[in-house]
Amino acid sequence: MSSLLLLTNALQPSTEVLPALGLLLHNVRVAPAEGPALVDTPGADVILIDGRRDLPQVRSLCQLLRSTGPGCPLVLVVTEGGLAAVTADWGIDDVLLDTAGPAEVEARLRLAMGRQQIVADDSPMEIRNGDLSVDEATYSAKLKGRVLDLTFKEFELLKYLAQHPGRVFTRAQLLQEVWGYDYFGGTRTVDVHVRRLRAKLGVEHESLIGTVRNVGYRFVTPEKVDRAADEAKAKAATPPADGGHREIPKRDEAPAASEPGDAAREVPKEAAVRPAQR
Repeated sequence: MSSLLLLTNALQPSTEVLPALGLLLHNVRVAPAEGPALVDTPGADVILIDGRRDLPQVRSLCQLLRSTGPGCPLVLVVTEGGLAAVTADWGIDDVLLDTAGPAEVEARLRLAMGRQQIVADDSPMEIRNGDLSVDEATYSAKLKGRVLDLTFKEFELLKYLAQHPGRVFTRAQLLQEVWGYDYFGGTRTVDVHVRRLRAKLGVEHESLIGTVRNVGYRFVTPEKVDRAADEAKAKAATPPADGGHREIPKRDEAPAASEPGDAAREVPKEAAVRPAQR
C-alpha cells in the first residue's frame, strides 16, 4: 500500500477528482493545490495534482513542485480536453485521465514509483555541491578537501539538506526525516545541530545552511553564496557618493590678541604711563 498525496481544491476530492482511488487500497491524503501549503505537508510516494480546471495555475504549481524537488513522482490528473495543453515543460512524470479505471491507475502509479526507484538506485553515492562533497558510503564530508569532523546526526542533517538544495524544510520535518518518528525531543534539537554544523563549516561557508525566517532551514547552493559574498565585497569597495572627500570643520578662530605677532605689538600699560615728575 502506497502513500499518495492529492493536491486539489475540490470539495469532494476522493470521489470527484479520481473516482478510481476509492476502489484501491492506497493511503490518500489531501492538501490544497497551493505552493505554501506544501511546506508542512509530509512526504509521499506519489503526488497527484488535480489539473481538471485552471490549467495555467496548475502548470505553475507543477513547475514549482519540480523546482523544489519533492523527491517523488508527479502525476497530473486532467480531463480529455486538457491533454492538449500538457507539454514536457510542465515537469510531470505521468498523466492520468480523471475517468481512468482502477487497473490503469494502479499500473501507472506502480510504473511511476518503479522508475523513481531505478533512478535512486543508479544515483551516485557521493553528493557534490560546489566545494562540499558528502560520501554516503564512508559517512564522511569534505569541504575544499578538508575532512569535516561531524557527529552522526550532524552528517545526516548535512546530507539530507544537500540532497535537496534550495528546498525549505521546517524544523518538524527535519526532526522527522533525520531523527525519526520515535524521537521524543523538541524542535530545539534541530537549531542546536544547525548551529554546531555551521561552526564546523567555518565562517566562510556557514551560509551554506540558510535560515528562512519563521519557517526553517534550507541548503543554499555554493553559487548563490559566492555571488552574495562578491556583492558584499563590491558594496564595501564602492566609494561614498561625495567621492570620499569630507569637509573638515574649521576650528573657532582665536581672538586677535592671542596671536603671537599681535602680542608683540601690544604696548604694555606701564610704558604708556609717564614717569612721575620729580
